[in-house]
Formats: sequence, structure tokens, C-alpha cells
Amino acid sequence: MSGAEAAALYAHLGGGITTVCRCWAVARRDGALLGFTDHDEGLGFDGIAFKANSGLTAKALVQGTGLAVDNTEALGALMSEAITEEDILAGRYDGAEVRAWMVNWANPGARLMLFRGTIGEVSRANGAFEAELRGLTEALNQPQGRVYQPQCSAVLGDGMCRFDLSIPGYSAEVAVEQVQDGRVFRFSGMAEFDQRWFERGRLRVLSGEAAGLVGLVKNDRLSNARREVELWEQLPAQVAVGDVVRIEAGCDKRAQTCRLKFDNFLNFRGFPHIPGEDWLMSYPKSGGSEKDGGSLAPKPFSPILTLLTGQQNGG
Repeated sequence: MSGAEAAALYAHLGGGITTVCRCWAVARRDGALLGFTDHDEGLGFDGIAFKANSGLTAKALVQGTGLAVDNTEALGALMSEAITEEDILAGRYDGAEVRAWMVNWANPGARLMLFRGTIGEVSRANGAFEAELRGLTEALNQPQGRVYQPQCSAVLGDGMCRFDLSIPGYSAEVAVEQVQDGRVFRFSGMAEFDQRWFERGRLRVLSGEAAGLVGLVKNDRLSNARREVELWEQLPAQVAVGDVVRIEAGCDKRAQTCRLKFDNFLNFRGFPHIPGEDWLMSYPKSGGSEKDGGSLAPKPFSPILTLLTGQQNGG
């Protein structure tokens, strides 16, 4: 948004008689871009079509100076052509980016962005939904920095890990042959992958009603040339027989796994040689200094115990 657009809106507001409305753009993480307006006719700008009569309204926007989080809420009706209950249940709006403008509907070039942030908690009841909108400073409430721990803090395949999951042998795209409770998937073949190869990995749905959803693999078992993959949680949308899924190799975050399974130890983000908690509580002592995980403090001397065992003074 340019300063000229805001200046044009301010000039319009200063004229006394105004023709303004509000517009919202929702960009979901699966790439879908939706536009809404509370005007009685549709509008368009920035390549976005803002639909009228969508049933979407907004509450008052709370904004503050400094690092306070801007917040508001959006209310709307569940409509098949706009926002559906199935999409909300599937989590397709979780973390979606939201932008809101005040617009002169008679001249959409005169507009001002009022809010930019993400969708937080979404609740639904009686054919309607209510979505919490959180400003950009909400990201500052998240933990920052690195955690010093033996395990790797990266996610397999992300910008820190840098491992390419498209390398042959680390993923497979297959059609679902059997599905149970939206959580257990069975396939024939795939014997080229070792048992438990996909444990702690991800299952991505590529086609069908649940396309775009991701589940985390809990168990991966190979028996009689058939493979059974179980997720930690049931997918929020139905996966049908014949839908194509992509299963990615799992990583247990250990240095040995990173080195032997993925040959990616140069990008390992953990600290496998960091001392344990016993090291922080230790103190100087005579004798050995084995680091076997046991207590580093010497055992207390007991004269009575020594006398009873006959070991005092070589007795």
C-alpha cells in the first residue's frame, strides 16, 4: 500500500460525506486466497476479488503502541461457497494470514490497511463461526533462541536441517489401499524400506478431500510384504481408498541417526557432548572420574559399617 492510497482516503474522509466499507483478505497456508467485504457489492484490488454477502463481519479492533499485540475478532456464517465447517475442522484456517482495509467503495484506490496478522483460535456453533485475529507482534510471544540439549532442534528438511527429502529412498508416494479411523493406513509392497523407517516422519495427503493435511507417524510396521503406518492423531478430514499420500522418513533427533541414516551430521543442530546434570552438581574428589551417568559424589564414610565388615586397618 502506497502513501498516496492512504492520503486519498484521508481526503475522502475529510469531505464530510463518505462511502467507505471494510475488506478482508485471508491467505491460507495451502495457497487458497479468499476476499470478503461488508459492502453490498463486490470489490476488487491488488488482484483480489472481495465478495459481498459472505456473512463476514468484524468486531472493534484493539490497537496499541509499543509491542502490545493488536487483536480483534471476525464473525461469520458457515457458507458452502465461502467458509465451510469442513475446512475449519480440517485446520485449513489455522495460522492463515489476514489483512483488513478501510476502502472507499466508490474509489477502491483510496484505502488504508487497518490490520495485518494471523488467525488464532476458531470456534463454531449453530451454523456460525468466530475467529480470533492476532497482530504481527504475536510472534514475539513465542520462545526465541536455541535450546542447549543433546537432541537436534531442527525439523527434518527445514532451513536449518537442509536435508533434501526428495533424494530417492527417503520418501514414497503411494495410493491408500486401506484406512482405519483416519489414523491407520495399510499398503502393499514398500518392502524396500526397512521396518520403522518412517517412524517420527510425516504423512502428507496429496489428493482427495484431505489434500494438504499432514499427520505425524507414530508406528511403522512391515509384515508379510504389507506395510502399516499409524499416525499419532486422526486426520481431521476423511482420507478415502485411492487417495495419494506422501510418506517421509522419520528422524529421532539423535546425532547417531543424523550421521548414519541421513549422512547430514554437518547440519546437526544439537549438542551431543554437552555435560549432563550431574556435572553441574559435582565437586572435586579423589579417585576415578568416569562419566558413566552415575553419581560423582563420593560415598559417605561410616565407621560403624567399616567396623562391622572387618575392613578397618586391614582387619
